[in-house]
This record gives sequence, C-alpha cells and structure tokens, in this order.
Amino acid sequence: MTSEGIVIRPARQDDVDTIVVFNAAMALETEHRRLDRATLRQGILAFLKNPAYGFYIVAELRGDTSHKQVGQLMITYEWSDWRNGVFWWIQSVYVVPDQRGVGVFRAMHAHILVKAKTDPCVCGIRLYVERDNRGAQTVYQRVGLRPSCYTIYEQDFVLGHRVSEKYTTRSNNETQ
Repeated sequence: MTSEGIVIRPARQDDVDTIVVFNAAMALETEHRRLDRATLRQGILAFLKNPAYGFYIVAELRGDTSHKQVGQLMITYEWSDWRNGVFWWIQSVYVVPDQRGVGVFRAMHAHILVKAKTDPCVCGIRLYVERDNRGAQTVYQRVGLRPSCYTIYEQDFVLGHRVSEKYTTRSNNETQ
C-alpha cells in the first residue's frame, strides 16, 4: 500500500534491529521505561517466528535507491466468544519523530483496516494507549477509532505495574 510515498509491508526477521530500536524508543517516550534490549530482541524474534501470535507491519519511505523505515505496528489476536470472531489489537505503534503528522500512522491503519475487513474471522480492531498520550489519542480518533467502554487492568509479572503518582493520588482521593 502506498500513500504519499509511504509503503506498508509485513515485517521480516531482518527488520528485528529496527523494531528493537523503535520499541525501545516508544517505551521510553510513552512510559519512561528503559527496556532490556536483549530481552526485547528475543521477544521480537519469537513473535516474528510464530504467526499464531500475530504480525508486525513496517512503514517505509521509498526513495530512488533507499528504503527508510519510519514506522511500525504490531497486531495480536484476541478471541471474542460474544462475536464468534477475532479482534486485532494494534500494539507497539511507533513513528519516527520527524515523520509524525505526515500520514505514516494513517497509512498503517488503512492497511490494517483493509486486511481486517476482508478477513471474515476478524470482528474488530482495538488498541490501548497510555492515558496521558493526548497526541496519539487525537491521531487515533482522526482515523475513526473511538474510546472503548473498557478500562484495562493487569498483573505484569515481568516489568511490574507502574502507575504514575498522579493516578494513584487521584484514585486515593476518589475513594475517600
């Protein structure tokens, strides 16, 4: 898929180094987490080797002689017994800072939307976003994604649960 010189393609194992860099940058930017690069690399390789987990796509700017990777996203699967279908979860979204606002995410989302709508097993697309990331939320709403009625809870056995102090303070104040 091409939109304004942006080409979307499935990620390959030889994209692992770029995906590691993009995921590490995204985690630092959005959650202020420094990820262990070796663990991240192993996780990405394991994911790419197992299509049952999902898939990555990458966005490239194609020049005359070069292909510059400027974005990525990952799709994972969630079965919905209520719908007898699969939700595609958009995760690990990253667009390099100097390419934001020029349609990279829009092109990736459009690519995924076409694929999802032509797959009779897919019942919808979902994503989660860090609650303070207003810029990303605006972009997601511009492509037609809407806030869900659900709030995500977790028990993270690897990175642990980190809620910023302002959420803890707000939650404590709300319960008093």
